[in-house]
Amino acid sequence: MHDAMTRAGMRARMGRRSPWIAGAAGIAVAALALTGCSSPADDSDEGGAAAEKTTIRFLYATGDETWNSVVDTVVEAFNDQSDTTTVQLDPLPAGSDYATALKTMDATGNWPAVVDMRDTLTYVNAGKLAPIPDSVTELIQPEAFGTAEDGNVYTVPYSALNGEIGLNIVYNKDYFEEHDLEVPETYDDFLDLLADIKANGDAPLATAAAEVWPSDQLWKPLAAPYFAEYGDEGGFWTAAQNGDATVEDLREPLQELLDITNEYVLEGWQSTADAQTTTLLVNDMAVMATSSAGIGRLNDINKVDPEFNAGLFIIPAEDGAINVLKNAVNGDTAGGLAISAQAADDDAEYASATEFLEYFYQVETANLMESQGWLAPNIIAADEIERNTSIPGSKDYFALLENPNLAWYENVSNLSTFSAFNTFFRQARIEMQDGQSSIDDTIAKVQAEFDKTVAAG
Repeated sequence: MHDAMTRAGMRARMGRRSPWIAGAAGIAVAALALTGCSSPADDSDEGGAAAEKTTIRFLYATGDETWNSVVDTVVEAFNDQSDTTTVQLDPLPAGSDYATALKTMDATGNWPAVVDMRDTLTYVNAGKLAPIPDSVTELIQPEAFGTAEDGNVYTVPYSALNGEIGLNIVYNKDYFEEHDLEVPETYDDFLDLLADIKANGDAPLATAAAEVWPSDQLWKPLAAPYFAEYGDEGGFWTAAQNGDATVEDLREPLQELLDITNEYVLEGWQSTADAQTTTLLVNDMAVMATSSAGIGRLNDINKVDPEFNAGLFIIPAEDGAINVLKNAVNGDTAGGLAISAQAADDDAEYASATEFLEYFYQVETANLMESQGWLAPNIIAADEIERNTSIPGSKDYFALLENPNLAWYENVSNLSTFSAFNTFFRQARIEMQDGQSSIDDTIAKVQAEFDKTVAAG
């Protein structure tokens, strides 16, 4: 942390580029081999000498096709207009665990300049990230980012912070209309919906667990009403850390998860990748599918089958409330784009990373993202963004933001190693759903792991 603060002071004394110009690593170590470097540009300066461009790497998580397309499009547009920087994409192979990839990258000592960050607090505390300069944060709405304990900002959002509204159920509207089905208004309605679809001889729900993280897509909406009860106490995990809650308190949603998996989820979910649920849906192998991509998933569906009539909803609570987790703009659960401390050790790389992030938060870039079916980040000039509502089902997404039953809640842990525990919890749930572990054993081992996490933290 001391190193990061020292670098921040150095940057404050350095001259900045103009507001426009200055403003993943995969499991395979071979993907980490390239480092920032300088290369001759095509143009020459007035003296005839070739100008040099700095090449930096941008590590990002793949898996969602819309995000992949956005990254490709934005980076290509940036490279075309920049006279000083070339951004080289460094995608994490689909199916890889991001936390493991970051650890592998850190172990090799070969960080990219810009990182689609996970485990944020862990790496801030380890001095692996550099402060985001004011020339970037001044382009973003203040509520969309937060400062660390040292007063610096280390991550900035890569999408609109609409909470976890993206964790929803995407469904076949034509099927619903044909069979006189309706979007559920209560949790019991949701169970009835699953039963009705199964009674028709069809698979109600497709979900994925070939990667660990998509297991959240069904679990979080089921657990949301229980987590929401602790929203005023700093969240469930904070209450558990203080001894006011235990994993046993999650028995009911864990049982709901197990029952739905056993009765209504399409077989093969253990080896299904998140992106494959789109194919399962449009090929009528399931009537509904879990998602965490929001409009991005709707856009993926539209690309695969423009005639598919998609809609989406969030699994409601028993009382009809639509409990949605607020975005964490800080702490270990927060994500976003970051600049590595390794890049900050090189003036050219740091300046190029800053230039790219300044470009990322321009109105023109936001419009480019929206045209790809992505929700652009919360920039200051948000009212100038051209929103894309042409994607089938996108109106359902925006309607959720205005739904009177929408109830925001918080569930942020201040444990610096919480993300590692969360990965353990995900895997434990998958093993329970797969019949490898009983619900009692799952609760016991998750509680034991949480206690270890608290002790270590």
